[in-house]
Amino acid sequence: MIINKEELQMSEKKITLSKKDRRSVMLRSQFLQGSWNYERMQNLGWAYSLIPAIKKLYTTKEDQAAALERHLEFFNTHPYVAAPIMGVTLALEEERANGVEIDDAAIQGVKIGMMGPLAGIGDPVFWFTVRPILGALGASLAASGNLVGPLLFFFGWNAIRMAFLWYTQEFGYKAGSEITKDMSGGILKDITKGASILGMFILAVLVQRWVSINFTVNLPGKQLAEGAYINFPEGPVSGAELKGILGQALGGLSLDKIQPQTLQGQLNSLIPGLMGLLLTFLCMWLLKKKVSPISIILALFAVGIAARFVGIM
Repeated sequence: MIINKEELQMSEKKITLSKKDRRSVMLRSQFLQGSWNYERMQNLGWAYSLIPAIKKLYTTKEDQAAALERHLEFFNTHPYVAAPIMGVTLALEEERANGVEIDDAAIQGVKIGMMGPLAGIGDPVFWFTVRPILGALGASLAASGNLVGPLLFFFGWNAIRMAFLWYTQEFGYKAGSEITKDMSGGILKDITKGASILGMFILAVLVQRWVSINFTVNLPGKQLAEGAYINFPEGPVSGAELKGILGQALGGLSLDKIQPQTLQGQLNSLIPGLMGLLLTFLCMWLLKKKVSPISIILALFAVGIAARFVGIM
């Protein structure tokens, strides 16, 4: 086998990004949203993240400036799912620095082709699934006075976030441009669908746990049948009779012939938590109609105060 001398020299001089370089890029990507603009969105944070790799791959100021300018084009996606795009970009820049014919349009095309599909899974996975679960766990512990609650949320969330950023960036770097072939398949659709379904289950749990509406409206009492209430004897009672009365009370018999009825009790007998669920659906419908979240919050405060004032809630 004959090896070309020029190819041998190129292989010996091949520039590669070390693990330390890639880790520096990942750490800098924490500031992806540190600077926004209306024209190119996250481009400044993106370019800032790639500076360690650009300095390693290109030795002259002209090449470094050209690479930096190349990555000041439009970029916008979910801040966490930008990590695999970052990894693929690092692989492409590494190949280009080692002489492979890759033009600016190809690199930008890969970024644009990935950031759209990946952005669709960022919100349902992170904002609507992982964060609410950790938040609910932390809030439940904190509500009981347990210091572990906020610590669980803080350290748990950041551990998941940092691990995702690092390992998906490494996955993108090792897969290189080949990962873009999966974007047209059904993998991302399946992930998005699964995350959305899981998010709906979590939403139901959070509604039952945190949304509570109690009506204080009294309804006409219900006449109980004979044997459903305790018949108190007239006059003094003996110890045995008192013991029997207490046993009947513990057995679930009513103390009065008339059982009090409330609107909240009737609703709970139908579907517990029904009003909280309906209120959640109402808020979701209003948000879908582009009603401001601040307006919804203020309206809920106003309705709650008015209902409390008139004695409904």
